[in-house]
Amino acid sequence: MWLIILLFLSIVFIIISTSILKWHPFLSLIIVAFGFGIFSGTLSVNEVVEAVNTGFGNTIGYIGIVILAGSIIGKFLEKSGGAFKLASGALKVVGKKNMPLAMSIVGYIVSIPVFCDSAFIVLSPLSKALSRKTKISFAVLAMALSLGLYVTHSLIPPTPGPVAAAGILEADLGLVILLGLPVSFVGLIIGWLFAIKIASKYKIEQDTVSEEPELEISKEKGPSLLKSLLPIFIPIILIILRSINELPSVPFGSGSLSTIISFVGQPSVALLIGVGLSFLLPIKLKKEMLSTTGWLGQGVIAAASIIIVTGSGGAFGQVLQASGIAEVVRDNLSGAQSLGIFLPIIIAASLKIAQGSGTVSIITSASLMAPLIPSLGLDTTMARALVVVAIGSGAMIASHANDSYFWVVTQMSGMNVNQGYRLQTIGTFVVGICSAIAVWIISLWIL
Repeated sequence: MWLIILLFLSIVFIIISTSILKWHPFLSLIIVAFGFGIFSGTLSVNEVVEAVNTGFGNTIGYIGIVILAGSIIGKFLEKSGGAFKLASGALKVVGKKNMPLAMSIVGYIVSIPVFCDSAFIVLSPLSKALSRKTKISFAVLAMALSLGLYVTHSLIPPTPGPVAAAGILEADLGLVILLGLPVSFVGLIIGWLFAIKIASKYKIEQDTVSEEPELEISKEKGPSLLKSLLPIFIPIILIILRSINELPSVPFGSGSLSTIISFVGQPSVALLIGVGLSFLLPIKLKKEMLSTTGWLGQGVIAAASIIIVTGSGGAFGQVLQASGIAEVVRDNLSGAQSLGIFLPIIIAASLKIAQGSGTVSIITSASLMAPLIPSLGLDTTMARALVVVAIGSGAMIASHANDSYFWVVTQMSGMNVNQGYRLQTIGTFVVGICSAIAVWIISLWIL
């Protein structure tokens, strides 16, 4: 049982070092990776180093370009006004009477490539202006936007968390998207209902919200709606097509078409195509935008930290696998096997609540789950993809004071802390629980 105790101590160390001591997750994870390997008693020092190097390198090799490309796409959407154009399109589709639903949809789409913190900051002035113009409660629009952003940030690649988890668990990214979509739709609807049914009971005084100029959304300069959609959905479609192409039934045959789909559907290739499409977003693409200090450089910097943390999580996961902890769990924790798909949800939720960062909880949970997959009976292509979605669902439970997103939403919206707990924390808890239930229902069908 020493390995189980050591694993528990490792988790406690990660939580304390990242949430209380405010260490960078890279430092916490890399120390835990070496510490667990050295004190496990099953690995030599050289084997620990080899496991850390292998896990770090293999993980970054699988998802590094994907995270990097997704970050660049998000930065071009943010800077070019593409996010506002998506908002305009959503408003036209659902109408002003259904503005909360429009804000949920906008958040849902924009957060696929853009970090939810950044996206809320970019779109918050929009929700403020629309609230004043239509007299719809700002609390409703703020929560519709916040929860819409939160869902895809946790569930749909190429947002970094799910991509990282897929890399660590060796899951097919196309299947992660296919399974994540229905779960995310559940989260989207629940978030929208929470906004109109619960958030509508709260009033955020307008004088606490910084005045923003009125926004004429339809006249906002920027790319067309089609151009704004292409960098997001073309890569997703290509990745999904590749997963379909590799089904045993061989739906696209075995000729040149299949070869082309297999190539362009590789996640790194698909996302690089998305990067190329994002270069069409500015009214005029200037060479400064592609410089180290321009939009592209800013996207690279934003991705760097996530890539490093993900690599560290992969290193920890590889050390766990090499230590033989999977066999220990199989032999001594039979109850864990009965939890099935709920185990990754519980682990991710516990880490999220304890240390705040959804991305860190997703990466750490994937590292913990990697060696346990076979003993839990989840070692199939479909099951691995569902475990990634399960981890993402658990990591939504729940955003509170140790989460930077909690403070972005409350401060940008003018909420006090009590309102933040009643709206943001409870809202993310409800969305996370309902998404987890959706994962369980899907598991009854496919596992």
